[in-house]
Amino acid sequence: MQEKRKSTPWRDFVKEIGSWCPLNLYKIDKNICRYPETTRRPKNLCSVKQYYETIENNFHLNKNYDFSKSFFLQYQELYQAVLLPYLWNLNTENSDYCENWRYSKNCYLSFCIVIDVENVWYSFHIKEWCTNVYNTFMARDNCSNIYQCRWILRSHNVFYSTNIVNSDNIYFSVDLTWCHECLFCDNLTNQSYHIHNKKYTKDEYLKLKSDILKQKNKFLEYYAKIPRASAFIVESDNIINGINVYRVSNARNVINVWSKGGNRNLFDLFLGGSPSGEDCYASLYIGPGENIYCCDYVGWWQHNYHSFFLENCSYCLGCIWLKNKQFCILNKEYSKEERFELADKIFEQMDKDWTLWQFFPWSMNPFYFNDTAAYLIDDTFTKEEVTKEWYLWRDEEIKVDVPEGAEVVSSSPRPSPSEKGAFLSDFQWFDEHWNWKIDPEILKKVIKDEKGNYYRIVKMEYDFLMKHGLPLPELHRLERIKLGFKFK
Repeated sequence: MQEKRKSTPWRDFVKEIGSWCPLNLYKIDKNICRYPETTRRPKNLCSVKQYYETIENNFHLNKNYDFSKSFFLQYQELYQAVLLPYLWNLNTENSDYCENWRYSKNCYLSFCIVIDVENVWYSFHIKEWCTNVYNTFMARDNCSNIYQCRWILRSHNVFYSTNIVNSDNIYFSVDLTWCHECLFCDNLTNQSYHIHNKKYTKDEYLKLKSDILKQKNKFLEYYAKIPRASAFIVESDNIINGINVYRVSNARNVINVWSKGGNRNLFDLFLGGSPSGEDCYASLYIGPGENIYCCDYVGWWQHNYHSFFLENCSYCLGCIWLKNKQFCILNKEYSKEERFELADKIFEQMDKDWTLWQFFPWSMNPFYFNDTAAYLIDDTFTKEEVTKEWYLWRDEEIKVDVPEGAEVVSSSPRPSPSEKGAFLSDFQWFDEHWNWKIDPEILKKVIKDEKGNYYRIVKMEYDFLMKHGLPLPELHRLERIKLGFKFK
């Protein structure tokens, strides 16, 4: 199979693979769910706990391969028959409303959060010993106190910034490495006490910083004006078309791919990370392993093809939600020799059908395209463009249950002093000593942003804003995470 492997054009890769990465949650059967209520969602859903109590049932829902049908038709039939969880989270504490979650605690409405992470809200792709991360896309490897940022590595106290490595006390900056106390800076290394890339004495800097940070109502404006960011490729080589790549060699079309030991030979990969691994193609959410082709949520170990949700499996083809299995096709186990003989015939059939190198087809994709990472990475995709190829699109506003009688606060500025109604500015101010105050009554309110989306402030978030002197967010969580996606 490796002889034919090649990479697809960048935009097709983002559309095809990124559209399987949801960034929204929905309510189904009174449960919070990763799948929207459409005809394409899996039919049999349960909690993660229920799933692991009955995991062997999926193994027994196996199918004999029928060469009179296409591979993907048979795979879709299995997809609708197996038991799948509403949300995928494992070994977590107080993190029930999160997706793709492992070994973390005190987290909420966030996605792809793994390995000893604590206190993460409204964020995506936070990994490895990070704490207190809000409204952020990718922070990893011992980060703390990160707010409204993108691509932060081994850094602390970073606010409204992008592409920051080994730095601390950073505001409204981009592309900094080994920096300390910087505001409005761009492309600096090993610098301190800079504003707009100009050096100040410590006392001069701290006075100017204090004056700047008093302008709370301009924070989003400042963030919008920071320079365009680079694609953030760190300690990697031979990368063609990559965004957020860390310790990887020889890759094309990769987004959010990282390694500690050095991953190699990765093509069309979205969200992959492991101590080491190589030879992966057209996949997403890939953990430790090698020779992974056209898979979703597959880690531990090797040689898996066109499969979903495999854990510690090898030599599986067309399988869904198996654990500790090998030599399986459509969830049915074979001897090693039988598996290889049958797999070769299936690959030959798929090659003739021009589907061998295809990721899962649109007919199986249950997500609204504009609620996925594909649209986050590239919002130039239009409804007409993607629905023409049979992807789903959400037209209605995000549905929320606003409690009856709840007071709704507008995030827009008050148009005039005489304007009636509650506005966000009513709940935050400086006192006579220039101490930043946020009225705790905001915890009882529902906020509506300019696009008509509703959200709330919760106690942990309130405490973080107060501690770091930050203003109340003016946008819904999905809109916050979209901010700053500009590339050089």
